[in-house]
Amino acid sequence: MCNYPVNKSASFSQYKCPPTIEVLGTGRAAAAPDRALVVLGAITEGPVLPAVQTENAKIVTTIIQSLLKLNIPREKIQTYDFGIEIQYDYHDGKQIFRGYKVTHLLQITNDKVELTGILVDTAVASGANNITDIKFTTSQPEIYENQALSLAIRNARQKAVTIANTLGVTLITVPSQIQEITETAEPIPYATTMLSKSAVTPIQPGQLTIYAKVRVWYQFSDR
Repeated sequence: MCNYPVNKSASFSQYKCPPTIEVLGTGRAAAAPDRALVVLGAITEGPVLPAVQTENAKIVTTIIQSLLKLNIPREKIQTYDFGIEIQYDYHDGKQIFRGYKVTHLLQITNDKVELTGILVDTAVASGANNITDIKFTTSQPEIYENQALSLAIRNARQKAVTIANTLGVTLITVPSQIQEITETAEPIPYATTMLSKSAVTPIQPGQLTIYAKVRVWYQFSDR
């Protein structure tokens, strides 16, 4: 722990530990999304479970085959969620069995974002009746993370220089410590409720913004 001299006229050199300026730096980098994550699938309902499962399996199989025909690699198609629910109706406080609900959702990783609308329309035409999520991201986030981090460090340095100049002290240019404050960049979501019924659903990927934040400590001395 630093002990500072009681004498207000004492110079910075009399401190038992170097005086320090602490600043926060922020930076951001823009990236064009080159990857889409689409979650879609089939929900089937009925009174007889085997029949509901069979119907669901047929639909999902058809969806997968249609996606493979779009040259989407099989390893880019994976089960996102699968579940079976018993459904009930309620009348006069009584629980009455209604049937079963089978949900099978797939997550498709598509590296051709311009084909996302075609992908969705193809899946719907093949029987998909549930589109849960569409998100756009980048396949190389580290490139933009490093750009944003560099800008954050520069921003922190500029703040430290401004403070030092205002105080009339000499800033030591090499920081004594740097701490990255992690903030995960969220993919861009697409509102699936806005999907149109045109020939090709017009889905726009927009632009990603990757942020970085750092806490930096600079030592300084009196001039």
